Amino acid sequence: MKKLLLGLILMSMLVLTACSSTNDTEKESKDKEKTEAVAADSKTEKDESVGVDKGLFNVEVTLPASFFEGEDIDTAIAEAKADGIKEATKNADGSVTYKMSKDKHKEMMSEMEVGVKEYMDELVTEDYPSIREVTANKEYSTFTLTVDKALYEDSFDGFASMGLGMMGMYYQVFDGVDAENTKVEINVQDEATSEVFETVVFPDDMEEE
Repeated sequence: MKKLLLGLILMSMLVLTACSSTNDTEKESKDKEKTEAVAADSKTEKDESVGVDKGLFNVEVTLPASFFEGEDIDTAIAEAKADGIKEATKNADGSVTYKMSKDKHKEMMSEMEVGVKEYMDELVTEDYPSIREVTANKEYSTFTLTVDKALYEDSFDGFASMGLGMMGMYYQVFDGVDAENTKVEINVQDEATSEVFETVVFPDDMEEE
């Protein structure tokens, strides 16, 4: 599951880069100008200014070593840089820290949210005949599937929760939640009675299986 999650992360970076490489170049140029202007304000405050600039214009995301099980970290780092991430550094504990501009991070989060919502909409289709509605909290840590219970239990529609779990974890990691603490709870609710008759928690339930 974690390897698939990493694949989704890298693919998203590729899509984002393809869609916004021109805008990123312009934004980075403006960011650089702002940084130079702040640094030039006062020689006595030069070091402090640089520190503030890093906080203002960059976002760091660290993925734990467990996300790279079975993968070549050096290859993953090279691919991330090729996909437009400013810096990707392997840490002593095996984790990898990605650094990107705040503008790029904001755009990436927006793209991810759109992707989650589109996937939620896709679940309410003929491909999943038992699913009537999909809702979520704003952090995408809790989802509710409202279903026809009889149809749900006599189908494979439960596999839909796997996609929600992975996308929810993925979103949380890039939104600043510690990767080792990400959880996604998916409640399956009977349309007729509003009873929650099944709850799946990612990644716990997947690891147990």
